[in-house]
Amino acid sequence: MGNLKINHNMINAEKAAELTKLCPFGAISYENGKLDISSACKMCKMCVKKGGGAIDYVEEEEVSVDKSLWRGVCVYVDHYGDKIHRVTYELIGKARELASVTGHPVYALVIGSDLGDGINKLLHYGVDKVFVYDSAELSDFRIEPYTAAFHDFIEKVKPSSILVGATNLGRQLAPRIAARCRAGLTADCTVLEMKENTDLVQIRPAFGGNIMAQIISTNTRPQFCTVRYKVFTEPKPNAEASGEIVKMEISDDKLTSAIKVLSGVDKPKDIDISESDVIVAVGRGAQSETMRAMAAELAELLGGVVACSRPLVEGNIYDAKHQIGLSGRTVKPKFIITLGISGAVQFAAGMKSSDCIVAVNTDKNAPIFDVAHYAIVGDVNEIVPKLIEKIKEAQADVQ
Repeated sequence: MGNLKINHNMINAEKAAELTKLCPFGAISYENGKLDISSACKMCKMCVKKGGGAIDYVEEEEVSVDKSLWRGVCVYVDHYGDKIHRVTYELIGKARELASVTGHPVYALVIGSDLGDGINKLLHYGVDKVFVYDSAELSDFRIEPYTAAFHDFIEKVKPSSILVGATNLGRQLAPRIAARCRAGLTADCTVLEMKENTDLVQIRPAFGGNIMAQIISTNTRPQFCTVRYKVFTEPKPNAEASGEIVKMEISDDKLTSAIKVLSGVDKPKDIDISESDVIVAVGRGAQSETMRAMAAELAELLGGVVACSRPLVEGNIYDAKHQIGLSGRTVKPKFIITLGISGAVQFAAGMKSSDCIVAVNTDKNAPIFDVAHYAIVGDVNEIVPKLIEKIKEAQADVQ
């Protein structure tokens, strides 16, 4: 990337008029004896080619980062009190896999107050070091002090890659700290790979899920990305703890904030389709009131929950918390049955990692059958009642 440099000693009213006419975007102006190039410039270089030397194109000298100074894969620990969000464990499992390529250590970063024994659980997941910022000023999540602590950690430890869960908190914190580090951030990654030179290959859906974009930050460190819950597999904890806990210090004056938390209220527990092992997903082909009632009955018989595709949320039939897909929730149940869902890429991206997928659709060429383990071609209005009947019979036999 470069910039345009104006040789002002060559500029007069006549030359300025000539240059103004040359620019096809109207980005060059001449006022009070001074030539100026505005943000409308598209860097076509027409003024450089035909300006007679009045304007030059100067390449920026790119400062190359010393990658050897940055070491380790860090996972930000998303927690509430001593309860750690499950996405943290999923990211630790992925971090161990990435670090094995380069031989780097795996770090966990915890920011909070009165953290208790919750952080000791991390030592059972193969983390080499758990860095802890424990201060009364960090008892409630406020963006300024949390960013300050996060940035302090980066300056002192210099991790090469940082993984953050795409939770409500993570989606606020990750962009802020990435901007402070003048680094990029890839949001909602679905695939992460590590090169031997420590470049993190970040892959995410783009253009509505129609393509998969591969993003690599070759000349900035650290590398930041966020990942949704249930995208990666949570590893099993080790019986023995390993690694060490490192207490970090930061001055109180860095933890000031313009926000004051007056009180906090626990949010009532609500449905979370991401946590369910069994899901009955309803699509446009099963949106009738009768069919929705049967889907709810089927979900109850299977001990699961009802979810849906995007059209049913847009039609105000279901709340957004029930939606599966890129603009909804990512799910990874042991069993999911889709009813009348065609399987657009946006929906499939949110559930294709499920252990067992059964799809019911009248169209034998529906895209959902490309990811389903079992395909049933037929009318949901005929198939679901029979399925409910068979399940009731099987349950009666067991009793």
